[in-house]
Amino acid sequence: MSERIGKYSITMPRDIAEAAKARSGPSGLSAYVAAAVARQIERDDLDELITVAEAEHGPVSDDEVHALRDQLRQARQQQARGGTNVA
Repeated sequence: MSERIGKYSITMPRDIAEAAKARSGPSGLSAYVAAAVARQIERDDLDELITVAEAEHGPVSDDEVHALRDQLRQARQQQARGGTNVA
């Protein structure tokens, strides 16, 4: 299944366009920009999800964030060592 592709004209600061062009590599500027926009959409979706969750359950404390980050770091370290028990 192939994605439908459209052609668009965008305006951006020249220095940003040149930096993106220099980093785009063989896939080209269009693919680079499309990937950047896709990442931004994911971030926007996550922000919306967080807003809904916080409205329903209240904000997440800094202590909870730190604890979950530690848990994630430990799980990644264990996975890198070949462990199968992921927290």
